[in-house]
Amino acid sequence: MAGGFGTRMQPLTSTLPKPMLPVLNKPIMEHVIELLCKANITELVVLLYFKPEVIKSYFGNGNKYNVKINYVLPDDDYGTAGAVKKAAKYLKDTFIVISGDIITDFDLSKIINFHHQRKSKATITLTSVEDPLQFGIVITDKSDKIVKFLEKPGWGEVFSDTINTGIYIFEPEILELIPENKNYDFSKNLFPLMQTNKMDIYGYKAVGYWKDIGNPNAYREVHMDVFNKKLHLNLEYCGEKVEYPKGILYKGKKAVLNKDVRIEGMVVIGENTIIKQGTYLRNTIIGSNCIIEEGCEISNSIIWSEVVIKKYSIFNNSILCNKTRFGKFTMAKSGCVVAENTETGDHVVFEQDVMIWPNKIIEEHSIISSNLIWGDKWKRSIFEGGKVSARTNIELSPEIATKLGSAIGSMLPKGSKVLLGRDYHRAARMLKRAFISGLLSTGINSVDTRLTSLPILRYNLAIHNEVFGVYFKQSSIYPTHTEILFFDGSSLLIDTNMEKSIERIFYKENFRRVSHDEIGNIYDVFNIENEYLEHFYTTLNADLIKAKHFKVVINLLNGTTNEIYPLILNQLNTSSIVLNAYHDESKISHTYHSMEEEKLQTSAIIKTTNSDIGFIIHPHGESFSVITDKGEYITGDLLLMIFIKILDMLNDKKRTVFLPTMAPTVLDSSLKNINIIRGKFYALKTDFIRSCDFIGNLDKEYIFPEHSISPDAIYASIKLLELLTLTGKSISSIKEEIPYYYFNHNIIGCPIEKKGFLMRKMSEESMDEKASFVDGIKIELTGERWVLMVPDQYSPNIHLFIESKDKKDGVELFNEYKNKIYKWLGEKS
Repeated sequence: MAGGFGTRMQPLTSTLPKPMLPVLNKPIMEHVIELLCKANITELVVLLYFKPEVIKSYFGNGNKYNVKINYVLPDDDYGTAGAVKKAAKYLKDTFIVISGDIITDFDLSKIINFHHQRKSKATITLTSVEDPLQFGIVITDKSDKIVKFLEKPGWGEVFSDTINTGIYIFEPEILELIPENKNYDFSKNLFPLMQTNKMDIYGYKAVGYWKDIGNPNAYREVHMDVFNKKLHLNLEYCGEKVEYPKGILYKGKKAVLNKDVRIEGMVVIGENTIIKQGTYLRNTIIGSNCIIEEGCEISNSIIWSEVVIKKYSIFNNSILCNKTRFGKFTMAKSGCVVAENTETGDHVVFEQDVMIWPNKIIEEHSIISSNLIWGDKWKRSIFEGGKVSARTNIELSPEIATKLGSAIGSMLPKGSKVLLGRDYHRAARMLKRAFISGLLSTGINSVDTRLTSLPILRYNLAIHNEVFGVYFKQSSIYPTHTEILFFDGSSLLIDTNMEKSIERIFYKENFRRVSHDEIGNIYDVFNIENEYLEHFYTTLNADLIKAKHFKVVINLLNGTTNEIYPLILNQLNTSSIVLNAYHDESKISHTYHSMEEEKLQTSAIIKTTNSDIGFIIHPHGESFSVITDKGEYITGDLLLMIFIKILDMLNDKKRTVFLPTMAPTVLDSSLKNINIIRGKFYALKTDFIRSCDFIGNLDKEYIFPEHSISPDAIYASIKLLELLTLTGKSISSIKEEIPYYYFNHNIIGCPIEKKGFLMRKMSEESMDEKASFVDGIKIELTGERWVLMVPDQYSPNIHLFIESKDKKDGVELFNEYKNKIYKWLGEKS
């Protein structure tokens, strides 16, 4: 069985299938084949799936092992039993099933003899382990018949430490019980069926060493067990045996060691490897064609081939994969796992046994304290809230975009349509084209809207029959980054379950590849804004706005709304001054400093021209800022309160408004016609959104469900004009009607491993107070004051929010809890 993806072994399996990971400089599967040969087995069938060419090219036809090897490559993932069924034509006699990614020294001849003595149709090899939770537990009776199975139990369900090793002996008639071309598993399907049919299954309790190499720690443990003589493998192939005062060295051909290299414990060095003077090696495996420079200290580590470690570096408990290169004075005293083709500068420090995914470049003097999987931000997932964001042409290259397209296409039904759009940045255009190639290869059709705004794309996605939507844009924060946003068929950002499904396919590269006549089509769509505009005017009182003759200053921030927004203003009979309405790649990503300049410029023009209001429409059309007729910039929390105040003024029956937990509560007690629901703002469902009359957050994103279920700055800003007309008041006068409140939000750095500890401390802090736990921990204090702590979902940060009626009190409250957090961060968890 050599078809597994080794997902839990990542990043070791990023470029190698798990059976090909080296143990003592030899693939795991080669150790398994040698064990089979000792049991006088002469014919092998290797079931492939993930990276089959790597295995086939290494083992060939089996001549060098004096066995015949047949290869079977199923066309899909059929499960353990379903895959074996695909090899049925080779299985005409008693056969053994064994994984190509385990290490064991069981005597397979004894298991085979037991099977024949019991005249069994199916025999399962059993063994006892200290931690049975990750395996299938088995109970046998006195005659060795299996009476009970339990797959991967919890501790409360554990009834034995005897587990199923996945080594089976079968008679060929067992294959008749396995359906063709169906995902079918031995433990979940076949064995329960046999028990239902009163067919005896026997269990052989094997004695010896057995380990399922399921993760990098288990991979390390196998080597430590060799060093500690718990596992005895054939070492003859490892090279010349040389005894040292405190250890034994196995030296491969043409390996060169300086005479003053110190050896302790067991050390294996592959062919053509060079170890320079003053280096200390203890309980370490080093592959072929490596260079270890002078003064290094390496212990309890596994180093693959073509690795370069420069002088005075220290590695302990580390796994360094092929073609990794480490600068001088690299330190990994607490361990690390570094995947292929990663390169570090000098004086890099690895902390806390971190994992580095392939092809990373780590600058000198870096301190790596968390896993480096995607990009340079210590992310644990390629997704963040339904989007992918990374440096253009570095982490987010055309190759990666193609893989993402293939992963998403493989998840969707063949023949489906995906709606795509982009901003005008050349990087968005490049990556979208690469992404489309991946989609087409899986039999998915691409509906390409080309350049469009996000609200228009999402509106069209919701009303048509596309099953998925994707938008490519320049990051609004990092000029070097591109973002790809992913939407389900209802136009909402995909949820975490869908993200994980895409990631599994992405990392496994388990892509569907259709035949030449099933490749998807590209449908170009023009004038996508027509349906949007038609609906736009039906949900507004356009005549009312026209009659008001608003004077508006608009700053479009060189975004994607430059054509549609001035058109709408013109049709609504407004007198408008439009700024930054042209495309400029260098300006579509507005930094904090340039935004401040735009606010000042817009404010100055409003005051000079006596305009009624100013809108700053953010580049991709989902959020916007407001400046009053007096030139005052309105913060996100205050603008949210203004919307609620106006809605309460204009309605004579109850309306439902949904706000995030951290939204200010200053208006709650005075509202007559607004029912406020607070909760988590992300992952809202379509039906819930439609049940609300208004949804808004602190990021200046607003949803009016009668128009769209996604944020739309184009609509929300024009809707504000309508609402102001209905009140007969200016934006500044309504602002003055909001009672004074002090509101603060601060982001505090917090290591990921400390987040749970901080939440516990905050929970303890709330025990004597009124508290809620809807999104983070919110403590409601006397005097209509509250404090809220929310861990950031994606980054090593926590968010601290407070609200108070008095500024002095609010500042003191904020500092009190900020200091508590810093104090807790200094404590041991």
